[in-house]
Amino acid sequence: MRKFLIYCFLSFSLLPVVLAQQKPQYTQYILNNYIVNPALSGIESYIDVKAATRQQWVGLENAPKTSYLTINMPLGNTDDWGGATSYDMVGENPLGKSYKSDYMASDPHHGIGLTVVSDKAGALSNTTVNFTYAYHLGLAPKLNLAMGIGLGASRFSLNRKDIKLEDENDAAIIKSGTANSIKPDINFGIWLYAAEYFIGASVQQLLPQKIDFSDNSNPNAGKTTPHAFFTAGYRFWLNDDITVIPSLMFKYVSPVPLSVDLNAKIAFRNKIWVGGTYRKDDAFAAMLGFNISSLLNVGYAYDFTSSALNTVSRGSHEIVLGLTLNNHYKVTCPRNF
Repeated sequence: MRKFLIYCFLSFSLLPVVLAQQKPQYTQYILNNYIVNPALSGIESYIDVKAATRQQWVGLENAPKTSYLTINMPLGNTDDWGGATSYDMVGENPLGKSYKSDYMASDPHHGIGLTVVSDKAGALSNTTVNFTYAYHLGLAPKLNLAMGIGLGASRFSLNRKDIKLEDENDAAIIKSGTANSIKPDINFGIWLYAAEYFIGASVQQLLPQKIDFSDNSNPNAGKTTPHAFFTAGYRFWLNDDITVIPSLMFKYVSPVPLSVDLNAKIAFRNKIWVGGTYRKDDAFAAMLGFNISSLLNVGYAYDFTSSALNTVSRGSHEIVLGLTLNNHYKVTCPRNF
């Protein structure tokens, strides 16, 4: 029974290779780095809204499903026309080559936001709500630094109806219904950004918490584990209409090996973009997106499973919808990166 409990808790993972990963996997992190780093709160001059859904390992029964909603906005950023949180121009291609030469660091300002993430795998589910705050300041004429924190709570749930036990009276699991465990959640991040590059680091689930689904105290209960993320990317202008952004993400959860995502995104006049991802020992992914207007953008990713799960899985689907509210200058791009 102890092995079963350990398996259930670890199956929260949405990372196919690293079963101890408790936080969801996001293929299109380049569209919304805010989902893993609270320092991006208020990085743009508008209210940035993102909603996403991910179906992991299609064809596998009780495979993980993830949905999220994020909202963030700046506070006290009055110089939004020429600052780092805008594109400095209105037009068909606001991120042309002139963007790099005209770019200026933003005035010091604050950012706030909200993240809601719902994650389900079999009988286990987890809903996390975090309120975030960040402070942005210019380190140099064209360089910015942001530091952010997220505070909230996670509700872990176990539905006994979805579990088949050899011993129906096993005391290590609730006898009926759904068990809930609500725990505090703290995240922290830093973000260094300029016109052509970004570098960021963050930690989620900073405070490990014991998770117990039994009716009585269980000495073998699982616990949450801190998740560390490091992200970096660089923008190249091939010409005034085409930009290329290679990026990477390292994820570490003790005691499992380091996870590596390599990503590339190619955009044409920031109206349409395509991309690809390689996730070490796990999957390859193809991505496609459209910046439909100054209000709406959408991205889609399909993961081709390369691990042993490819014998039972038809891959993974991920859709991200974005809204840019209060977008004064009608820029068509979702964010700097």
